[in-house]
Amino acid sequence: MTIDLKGRIALVTGASRGIGYFTALELARAGAHVIACARTVGGLEELDDAIKAVGGTATLVPFDLSDMKAIDALGANIYERWGKLDILVANAGVLGVISPVGHIEAKVFERVMTINVTATWRLIRSVEPLLLKSDAGRALILSSGAAHSCRPFWGVYSTSKAAVEALARTWAAETQKSALRVNSINPGATRTAMRAQAMPGEDPATVPHPSEVAAAILPLASPDLKETGKLFLVRENRFVDYRPPE
Repeated sequence: MTIDLKGRIALVTGASRGIGYFTALELARAGAHVIACARTVGGLEELDDAIKAVGGTATLVPFDLSDMKAIDALGANIYERWGKLDILVANAGVLGVISPVGHIEAKVFERVMTINVTATWRLIRSVEPLLLKSDAGRALILSSGAAHSCRPFWGVYSTSKAAVEALARTWAAETQKSALRVNSINPGATRTAMRAQAMPGEDPATVPHPSEVAAAILPLASPDLKETGKLFLVRENRFVDYRPPE
């Protein structure tokens, strides 16, 4: 299926590497102008070169997501230049540590919550008016199976991703009568730097490359998408409904 995103504006966080990098590249290849955000300037510049190589265009916005004022300003700057936003890919996140809950340092816990949860909420608040100006706004919030498995020693990351999914579900319910579609994404095990940090003994060749995940994510940005308030499982290539506990 060919996805046509010509004339659409897409914002991708964590775009300097991994899933964010390749999702930004896929969006640009489909015709969207990509606003690429990340801390690493070199990675953003490499992305810009790759996007130009496929005939796309990008605007690079280097900043740290812990800078809440920068997130607030981002929405205003997008409005001044384009007047709308069509696609949000809230991808950036940090792992923290693999540790017993009671052993996690306060500064580590707070950093994970700041980047994974508070910054995502602040980003939603900053760009929601712009997404509602689109005729087919699409918000894709990256989550993780950790939000549901709650494995031992993954407490801080699992907690942050469960909170992010709750934000996405609530936002989807609030906007379901609009043209905005909001969905969470569980990419599954992916060959990223975060995965290597969490699983240092794993052979990277045994898990999918982030380009494969990005290709599966692209259709979720399509104006034809109908689903909202759901969780997309990349490994199974399907949406699932959230079900309340019995």
